[in-house]
Amino acid sequence: MAVIHPTSVVDEGANLAEDVHVGPHCYVGPHATLGRGCRLISHVAILGRTTLGEHNTLWPHATLGAQPQDLKYHGEETQLHIGNHNQFRENVTIHLGTENGGGVTRIGNDNLIMVAAHVAHDCCIGDHVVIANASLLAGHVHVQDHAVISGATAIQHYVTIGQYAYIAGMTRVVQDAPPFMVVEGNPARVRGVNTIGLERHRFDPQTVERLKEAHRRLYRGDEQPSLAVMGEHIARLETDYPEDECLTLLTAFLKNMAGGFYGRYREAARADNRRRATPR
Repeated sequence: MAVIHPTSVVDEGANLAEDVHVGPHCYVGPHATLGRGCRLISHVAILGRTTLGEHNTLWPHATLGAQPQDLKYHGEETQLHIGNHNQFRENVTIHLGTENGGGVTRIGNDNLIMVAAHVAHDCCIGDHVVIANASLLAGHVHVQDHAVISGATAIQHYVTIGQYAYIAGMTRVVQDAPPFMVVEGNPARVRGVNTIGLERHRFDPQTVERLKEAHRRLYRGDEQPSLAVMGEHIARLETDYPEDECLTLLTAFLKNMAGGFYGRYREAARADNRRRATPR
């Protein structure tokens, strides 16, 4: 049976696997489900309709499943779904979803979410993602697999962070961050290809060189290219590299981004969207 420290409170409605370990001064609410091998080290709160998969570790003062900080939320039965083998370090906060965002906040597998990071309502985090200390994700942010978000980064609502993207520390992200790229600054700009990350994941060197060529075409000069110029470069990349999967993912991402509002392609599809006149 689960090991529960005598100073902790686990509601009788909670569903705990037999080998769950609940350390001192924790609280597990009546609608929580904790899978095999989960470990709550101490002073952890699991609230709301929160489901954890297997072998997740929650460090002191992590709070999962609290109500969203959204004035449109009025107690609806929304959820937080978490996969397997995640690490939630000290003072991490992750909130339930809202009806406006589909009702579920989702965290995948094998992620590391570091000290004092915040993941807001309706966010969707993929697999093998690193979110470093004191980073803030607003509502409805999507982070694709293998992305790295460095410390003290702030990400605006409805932003999408592409796979294998690297967001440098203290970056203000208000537009989608393309896959395979390094994004840095205030406001954020694409600075280059995430060469180190791609090499660590053993990407084909030829693909890395093609991504560098794509970056040179798309982001040459000091000014952000116009949508028209960007479209021309994307079309040429699709023609020049039709069989490169990474280039295909990059160009598809950029086309979606160009078609969205304010450089955030999912902004245009938000449920409470009031029709904007033109994208900015």
